[in-house]
Amino acid sequence: MPNFKKTTSPSYKNHHAPSILIVDDEADIIELLELTLARMGMDVVSAMTIHDAKQSLQSNHFQLCLTDMRLPDGNGIELVEYVTKHYADLPVAVITAYGTAENAVAALKAGAFDYLTKPVSLNQLRNLVKSALSLPPIKDNPDKIITIAHQNNQKTLLGESPPMQQLRATIEKLSRSQAAVYISGKSGSGKELAAKMIHERSARHEQPFVPVNCGAIPENLMESEFFGYKKGAFTGADKDQDGFFQAADGGTLFLDEVADLPLNMQVKLLRVIQEKKVRRIGDNQESNIDVRIISATHKQLNECVDDGKFRQDLYYRLNVIELNMPSLQEMRDDIALIADNILSRLCRESNRPKCRLKKDALIVLNNYDFPGNVRELENILERTLALCADEAIGKSELQLNIKETKPDITGPIQVATEKGLPLQDYLDQLEKDSITKALEESRYNRTAAARTLGITVRSMRYRMERLGLNVKRAAS
Repeated sequence: MPNFKKTTSPSYKNHHAPSILIVDDEADIIELLELTLARMGMDVVSAMTIHDAKQSLQSNHFQLCLTDMRLPDGNGIELVEYVTKHYADLPVAVITAYGTAENAVAALKAGAFDYLTKPVSLNQLRNLVKSALSLPPIKDNPDKIITIAHQNNQKTLLGESPPMQQLRATIEKLSRSQAAVYISGKSGSGKELAAKMIHERSARHEQPFVPVNCGAIPENLMESEFFGYKKGAFTGADKDQDGFFQAADGGTLFLDEVADLPLNMQVKLLRVIQEKKVRRIGDNQESNIDVRIISATHKQLNECVDDGKFRQDLYYRLNVIELNMPSLQEMRDDIALIADNILSRLCRESNRPKCRLKKDALIVLNNYDFPGNVRELENILERTLALCADEAIGKSELQLNIKETKPDITGPIQVATEKGLPLQDYLDQLEKDSITKALEESRYNRTAAARTLGITVRSMRYRMERLGLNVKRAAS
């Protein structure tokens, strides 16, 4: 028979108490966890092997799974991968022996929500359970809910290109973990926005999100800014003051341009992350902190490590999971959509009628390299609106001195030249013919046609509007 049992808190058994699965082969650990969780009002099911755990998962609905790393019939990471694949909405945390940080990192990369070290701290266990139970539910289509602006006008990562769709899917996955995330990417690619989206979809979404630009803090003020100080600790300290860590307690601390931290500050930051404790300047006691770290820089952090400018041990603490932000050059198909969204927001903020980009302006933007990425695109459009009173914006209003076509005369460019057509007109005709053919073959079902073309229905609708394709019989 399967070796698992169920423990229920008597005071909660008539209520819809959260159900938790414990997987461990040590009876004393199971008993400790069962008693603690029962006092929190949880229903507990315990299993001693991966096989029994899988059987229990198939016959019960759980809100959290806690598993040991070493089990009689396998490794806890195997169970993490199984849960992640078959029960995506179930957070799973691992219990690992003290000093085996590499196991914890491996579990987090496999999809674990968080980890505990033995001997298990009951306070940390309670915090982990509360965080796991406060995770927002997974949306059926995270790509769909993020591509449109939130009702509170909050900025979002827009785009339908493959790199952007992959990025949003990764953000959704990272939001269901407590792992430290390192965001790499060029300036202006939206690293802080990605960090904020991870926070807002996480179990910490109701707690503070504290962004810090590490490169903007004078070195002599860093310690007091990060850790706070007690009244009288130094001249001018006329009251107790919290630092960034205290301000972010329970939430997320975003360290932007983390590569700019001086080495002596890196040592102190590493200790705080390892010990999960912070001491104010002038204070004799440390206080516990619960902070998720997300860091970012436009520099190559691994090269900074090689050059001796960034500590390797801190690098591994921060870079548990890396998220790479695509540049705007990598998603040129999204430029029109992103530009239109930015224009709408800027016009709304300045109380002027909605503006639009003419065809020649879109051609110019599509051929621009955007070294400053989305931030540069926003600056270009903001400058254009300040200087242009018209609702229709052409290439001359953009004031970008670039070539409209690439100099390599090959493929479609050569065909367009031979036919005596402007390149964009030729490409538009090809796109129009492809969409029309797909619609005819699908009996004018847009969903089926979009699937044939390998694009989303929303992208299909946008392309049809841009090309002036008004097919009356088309259905979504």
